[in-house]
Amino acid sequence: MSLVFFWQEMDARTLHLAYGRTAFEAIASRGEIPQKLSPCFPKPARDIRHLVQQSLLRPIDSVPVKNLVSAGERAVIIISDSTRASASDVILPILVEQLNSAGIPDDNIDIVVALGIHRPQTEEEKRTLTGRSIFDRIRVFNHDAYDSKNLVSIGTTSRGTPVSISRIVAEADRIITVGSVVPHYFAGFGGGRKSIMPGICSHEANLRSHFLVFDKVRGRNPSAKTAQLAGNPVHEDMLEAAEMIAPDFTINSVLTPEKELCAVFAGELVRAHQEACASYLQHFSTVVSTAGDLTIVDCGGHPKDINFIQAHKAIQSAYSITRRGGWMIVLAECPEGFGYPGFVDWFRYNSIGEFERALRRNYEIYGQTAYAMYEKATSVNIVLVSDLAPQLVERMSMHAAPTFDEAYALAAGNLGEDFTTYVIPASSASLFHTRAEHEEAVISVKRYRNGNGEKNVS
Repeated sequence: MSLVFFWQEMDARTLHLAYGRTAFEAIASRGEIPQKLSPCFPKPARDIRHLVQQSLLRPIDSVPVKNLVSAGERAVIIISDSTRASASDVILPILVEQLNSAGIPDDNIDIVVALGIHRPQTEEEKRTLTGRSIFDRIRVFNHDAYDSKNLVSIGTTSRGTPVSISRIVAEADRIITVGSVVPHYFAGFGGGRKSIMPGICSHEANLRSHFLVFDKVRGRNPSAKTAQLAGNPVHEDMLEAAEMIAPDFTINSVLTPEKELCAVFAGELVRAHQEACASYLQHFSTVVSTAGDLTIVDCGGHPKDINFIQAHKAIQSAYSITRRGGWMIVLAECPEGFGYPGFVDWFRYNSIGEFERALRRNYEIYGQTAYAMYEKATSVNIVLVSDLAPQLVERMSMHAAPTFDEAYALAAGNLGEDFTTYVIPASSASLFHTRAEHEEAVISVKRYRNGNGEKNVS
């Protein structure tokens, strides 16, 4: 009997973790039996083609995409880059087929990769994003936020953000966006309006919009956070910018942690995105009563841990349910390093106040990410298992460990006997909240935006 109990407990302590393109098992041998946190994720669609077709034929608050366009028009399709899996390779062939049937030939279609200020995609990456058949037929462009000659000014938002967008997009007759809905640590959610801002906007526009994460005088705006939409100044600025060009149609995918398509919300910009976010909250959330002493986090593997900036999303997700002063183990391969030149140089300040003052003087988007990371690393003890140089990990106020076992020994050794452990696989694919935080997020998505023109999910 005791032997059976022993093996049952050992099985409960066995962890299945992802790291880059690999997966492995580990044992959490100390403290209370780990609680493995994961929502009951939706299953992937059985018939992906049917799912996408139906979303285009029965869109939300819109006529079908093939009825929106006229023969001979020029259409541009905006897609996400390789750091944001969106099933664009599945969606694009069906979308292009619909456009072709409406009289828009391949030569009248352009695809723009919404890079924001991310690095350009390689030809192979573009082929992967679009699917080989589309890549061989249709022009695919990387957006360049720094190329002023190929940017067009379309106005200024009410918060003072000057909006300049890709000339290819500005000169198209029809604009269609394809993105995915995932949590974003200060814009609320990805997808929808984010294909425009920051996706195909100028560097200056992105800087000004992202700076809204701060209050006017001091500290972070409390509404600029994960899963918060209505009242979030960053989200609302992005939405205002997107509505300046009013995309004709938007397609928001929702993927399982294994990057398989499980839902598509297509149609009018606001309503399709709003319903996608509401669905995400319903199916990808885990609500806990108290924070854990130790959280063990993987990002979901490649490409979610392709660089540290992407891995930060998983850290952010787990941070909300990690006790301040507690420990977090993060598995993130980071084969492409930090993800942006100069990112680690921001970690030269001795306090959060000093860091914030420097960032307000010389704002950079990835300086903001560094600031957010510094906040977490100085309130929770984070042990990072990665390919990054240990001295650079330590420079970010984290502990470096070459293996999970060494990371676990360090964390557990500082937690005494009966500590609580949360295990969070594919952390960036989920939302973890207290009950109050979850209810606040649900209300913010229902409202979506403040003031006149408020739209609600029925």
